[in-house]
Amino acid sequence: MNRRMFLMSGAAALLAKPAFADEGAFEITRTDAEWQSLLSDFEFKVMRQEETERAGSSPLNMEKRAGIYDCKGCELPLYDAATKYDSGTGWPSFYQSLPNAVGTKLDNSWFSTRTEVHCRRCGSHLGHIFDDGPQPTGKRHCLNGVSLTFRPA
Repeated sequence: MNRRMFLMSGAAALLAKPAFADEGAFEITRTDAEWQSLLSDFEFKVMRQEETERAGSSPLNMEKRAGIYDCKGCELPLYDAATKYDSGTGWPSFYQSLPNAVGTKLDNSWFSTRTEVHCRRCGSHLGHIFDDGPQPTGKRHCLNGVSLTFRPA
C-alpha cells in the first residue's frame, strides 16, 4: 500500500459513520432486512443510516394540533405537541422530549460535533439537539419528520 492509498483509506474511515455500533443495546432490535420490510427506502436511510430529510419536506413541520409524536420504528411516544415550536429551520422542532423517550450520542460527522438524538427503545435516528432553543430548556430538538408519526389528542 502506498502513502496516498493509506491516507485516502484513513480519511474514508474517519468520515464514514457506522450505523448503530451499539445496536444490541436497544429493547427492540431487528435485522436490516426486517427494518427494510417495515420502512420505505428513504425511511430506512434516515432512521437506520442516519441520513437527513430535506428541509421543509415533512408535512409534520406544519402540524399544529394537540397530540403526541411517536417513533415510526416502534411507536414509542417521544414528544408532546405542546413542546413543538416553529424554529424556522424547516424541520419539526421541539424544546423537550417526553421522559425516558430518547437517547443521545455524539455525532462527529460534517466536520463538527453535534448531539444526535435517537429513540431509546429501537435506536431509530430522529435528528439532532442544539443549544439554541426556547425556554424553559434552551434546547432545539431538530427532527426528521419521516422518523415520526403523529397521534392527534
